[in-house]
Amino acid sequence: MTDAHNQDLTARTGSNLYPATMRQQFGDLSLELDVPEGVWNPTPHGIHLGNMLMKLDFSNEHVLEIGTGCGIHAILLAKRGAREITITEINSETNANAVHNLRKHGVEIPIHQQVADWIHIEGANHQGGPWDTLVTNPPTAKAGKHYRRYFHDTLILDAHKLVKPGGRLIFINSSMIDISRTIALMEECAMTVRILGETSGPFRDYYFEDDQYMLEMARIPGAYQMIDGVHHERLVVFEGRLPESAAP
Repeated sequence: MTDAHNQDLTARTGSNLYPATMRQQFGDLSLELDVPEGVWNPTPHGIHLGNMLMKLDFSNEHVLEIGTGCGIHAILLAKRGAREITITEINSETNANAVHNLRKHGVEIPIHQQVADWIHIEGANHQGGPWDTLVTNPPTAKAGKHYRRYFHDTLILDAHKLVKPGGRLIFINSSMIDISRTIALMEECAMTVRILGETSGPFRDYYFEDDQYMLEMARIPGAYQMIDGVHHERLVVFEGRLPESAAP
């Protein structure tokens, strides 16, 4: 299974919201995804996360995917045994397109749709959410927040509201927002941390369009490395296993 960065994905600029038909291979599985205008195109981050999902078993699990986009990860989750999936997006049209791609690829399991803003999801509760596993690719470069780690930190801190005790949180993290800090926060939340896989690749062109982002990244130890004069980031897929019971 290849885990190299796709240069066509890396070179995309600007909002990355233009219409496309994307073909992607995950092992023996070939996907052809319809991505209409206004839906975020899959990125190297998303492809690497997908490669790691293909190595995992989701048999008999109800999986929550936050920010399903074109549905690429939901398809993989179904192919890896999920019994049902809840997908979320910020509008119903994007959810509907994801379901279109799921059905196009022969996925017939129940797909529940929610229009939701990040972790503010119906069904979340302090006793442990209804889902066995949560999967997501949190925004980073295009976070739209002054605090760049907002989506990663809130995800980790509130995972217990969405995932059953003993369940899993699976997400991708770039070195550009400090991998060691992510591990420390997960451990502070009593998660058992496992790195599922990592890769590296050149910056996406639109990183250089945000001077403030580049300045912030320069302050983070190990945020990137220069290889033959080209900026490279490291991408790590984490699995955080939640504790079996809440703290007393």
